[in-house]
Amino acid sequence: MTTDPSVSRLLILGAGRFGRLAAQRLGQRHPQAVITVVDQAPEFDRNPTFEACQTVMMDGIDYLVGVLADGVTPDWIVPAMPIHVAWLWMKRDLAAAGRHVVDLPVPATVDPLVPHPLRGDHGQLYASNADFICPDDCPEPERFCTVTGKPRPVVMFVHLAALRVAGFAPVVIRSRQLAPGVGGYRPADLRQAEAAALAAPEAVLLATACKCHAVIDAFRIEPGSTSQSR
Repeated sequence: MTTDPSVSRLLILGAGRFGRLAAQRLGQRHPQAVITVVDQAPEFDRNPTFEACQTVMMDGIDYLVGVLADGVTPDWIVPAMPIHVAWLWMKRDLAAAGRHVVDLPVPATVDPLVPHPLRGDHGQLYASNADFICPDDCPEPERFCTVTGKPRPVVMFVHLAALRVAGFAPVVIRSRQLAPGVGGYRPADLRQAEAAALAAPEAVLLATACKCHAVIDAFRIEPGSTSQSR
């Protein structure tokens, strides 16, 4: 868990339940940091959690694209929205750079390779070491699950990076725990993942994963000027 005292800027995307928890816990851990919370339709004025935060009312992906393009970046990004933030940012950023992005369903051959696979509405795949709802303040211990007391079946971000699926290259963004139950990544992690996707000789399996959970999307990058959705 990071306790870096040099953290000065934190960006939380989403002001729902997990966004509120993130604001509370990160505010306690990094009282000197400026915390910005972005949500398209929040009730910022009615929730005291956000009184000490900078708040922005707009779409989270739009905000992230703009912030990273401007170069004034946060130290950490906390995705607290019920979407695959890293993938949606990357798709938007690639399209802006003139890349043609073709969304693909994650191939069915991946399902038996990950623990407790669950399909989303658009062909994305969720994976989890748990077959239960984890406590929202899990400290992500090194080896043993806080609920079962058993060893972690796989270290998810390591496991996914080692996947070998015909026609697909795995690209994994590791979500690091910043406070109990709060994960995030640095802007550089997004840029490195985008560079890896551009360098891939085949289609890409893009995952955001911590030690226990992951969301995976698939796509192919082609020359062009527009982005194609499913």
